[in-house]
Amino acid sequence: MDSLTKLGGLLCTLLGITLIAFFVVRAAPGDPVLLMIGERGADPQQYRQAVSRLGLDQPLAAQYAGFVSRASQGDLGNSIVTGRPVGTELLARWPASIELGVAAILLALLVGIPVGVLAAINRNGVFDYLVTAGSLAGYSMPIFWLGLLLILTFSLALGLTPVSGRLDILYEVAPVTGFMMVDTLLPAVRREYGLEAFISALHHLVLPALTMAAVPIAVFARMTRASMVDVLSEDYIRTARAKGLAESRVIWLHALRNALLPIITVGGLFFVSAAVAGAILTESIFGWPGIGSYIVTSVYARDYPVIQGSVLMIGLLVVLINAAVDLLYRAANPRMRA
Repeated sequence: MDSLTKLGGLLCTLLGITLIAFFVVRAAPGDPVLLMIGERGADPQQYRQAVSRLGLDQPLAAQYAGFVSRASQGDLGNSIVTGRPVGTELLARWPASIELGVAAILLALLVGIPVGVLAAINRNGVFDYLVTAGSLAGYSMPIFWLGLLLILTFSLALGLTPVSGRLDILYEVAPVTGFMMVDTLLPAVRREYGLEAFISALHHLVLPALTMAAVPIAVFARMTRASMVDVLSEDYIRTARAKGLAESRVIWLHALRNALLPIITVGGLFFVSAAVAGAILTESIFGWPGIGSYIVTSVYARDYPVIQGSVLMIGLLVVLINAAVDLLYRAANPRMRA
């Protein structure tokens, strides 16, 4: 019964996403047909033919029903601008967004959680105050401002990292998997370039990943610190210390495992929203050819099918990540499994 309830909630969520994707984009000003054929020199007959071909002359209810029906079969329509299937274009761009998102997740976890633990251990110390101040600054800092600041500092002033893109133009790497960090390590690429192409891809990934991970790092650090402070005052922690267990074992095994429960729940859900918003801004700033920059370009062009398909795919990804967070919580909390 619980599984059926969750499945029903999932279907209702996806239905709500389709409603938002369909109607919100049509509420925005602008005519996609005029943008496609050009406002100057477009005769009325040509305009009507384009509207009819795109199905925009039908009632909104009929357009929405057609969109849901096609989407349920995996057909997201064709782009108004390029004429290519939206699903094909999204699949070509997904690896870039996933690669950036995974790098940001790993960076946020590897930095945010240890920093939060160390701040809790040194509560009310200098390091704790620095972490608290840094977390507030990172949480409040606009992503677009941070991205531009990093470009000015590390790319233009110091010349350490590239400004945009995924790979230097000196290297020609065929997109086999779509993940540049993987494709540059394939045998054919390594025979031609060695590790130079991989190092170039890594250099291009550093600044976008750091920009996208800034807010999650701050959130994970603050949540870990607060959760660890509560856990370290529990009786079982004092008992573990009284038994003579090593302090590192008490902190990193007993305390951190229990402190991760609220971090998984709240931090995981927050990371989803931060990652979606961060991907759109970060990819636009760094010219990263992923879903985020694709959505921005499509919004300017009023490309309805692309915007609808992108929002639907992102919504589906968010739902799946939330389900994964729920599974992680059950794995970390034995009482939930019982």
